[in-house]
Amino acid sequence: MRVLVTGTEGYLGCLLAPELLRDGHDVVGVDTGYYTTGWLYHGLDRTPQTLVKDIRHLEVADLEGVDAVVHMAELSNDPLGALIPDITYVVNHEASVRLARLAKQAGVRRFVYMSSCSVYGVAEEGVVVDESSPTNPQTAYAVCKTLVERDVAPLADDAFAPTFLRNATAFGASPRMRFDIVLNNLAGLAWTTRRIAMTSDGTPWRPLVHGLDIAKAIRCVLDAPLDAVHGEVFNVGSDEQNYRVRDIAETVGEVFPGCEVTFGDNAGDNRSYRVSFEKISKQLPGFACDWDARRGAEQLRGVFERVQLDEAVFTGPGHTRLKRLEQLMRTGQLDDQLFWRS
Repeated sequence: MRVLVTGTEGYLGCLLAPELLRDGHDVVGVDTGYYTTGWLYHGLDRTPQTLVKDIRHLEVADLEGVDAVVHMAELSNDPLGALIPDITYVVNHEASVRLARLAKQAGVRRFVYMSSCSVYGVAEEGVVVDESSPTNPQTAYAVCKTLVERDVAPLADDAFAPTFLRNATAFGASPRMRFDIVLNNLAGLAWTTRRIAMTSDGTPWRPLVHGLDIAKAIRCVLDAPLDAVHGEVFNVGSDEQNYRVRDIAETVGEVFPGCEVTFGDNAGDNRSYRVSFEKISKQLPGFACDWDARRGAEQLRGVFERVQLDEAVFTGPGHTRLKRLEQLMRTGQLDDQLFWRS
């Protein structure tokens, strides 16, 4: 298929695109280029032709001849959504729905949307949520995911098949590395400071999934018969990877020798949810996670050793979404709507 992937210069997009090319797809990337300076290491053997364009500026002509769209390019994550909630809604909700409508108008058959398990927000203790459970988003980022699902689902018809992938919290190495997501952040702390000092008691639940397993789920959706994924919502991850945050911290601490792990009182972020991944394992042939938290932490340790990761790189703007956009706005490279200035 000819597949258009938005966000190919991002943490997950740069992992996905080479996999799709290896599968034999004709891949076109779209990326506005916010994070092009964020290379941690050279790890890609191929990259797609990429259209440097804000998703808000895409037109029908950009989608002509495309068989499938994989939409990954949104503003992430929660701290960024809190900083600029109005722009988050414009980009993550309005522009994503507009892209789906453009895709349908252009005759695109498949539309794969990167949603998030964060839509579940806070679940009752002991309850395992699934795709039929009520959503309870706690942040602008998560609210936008629910709004896109709500507004794109009615576009489905015989000629247009959207699929919604609610990814667990991503982790793992990527050339376009992110250190502002939980396991990656803890691994960076363990390597650069030899100490993980949790401010909470670590009791909240979080499901995790490796970036390459997210790519695998997308590939399976593209390979599946259309009627098997038409209008479907899938949680992406595995039941075995529902972790308490303290378990993630302790696992990372074990992988990085000499790392001290401490916990504080329960405070701050109250999001906690355990997720069922039974549906994707049963209904999407070929999908099963290849990675778990320990293997991911070991992968990161190997990368840090090779690139000699230091604290300046770990804490700098290149690998933290909020810091990077703040830098671009502070230096006048982006305007207050996050459009590039000439």
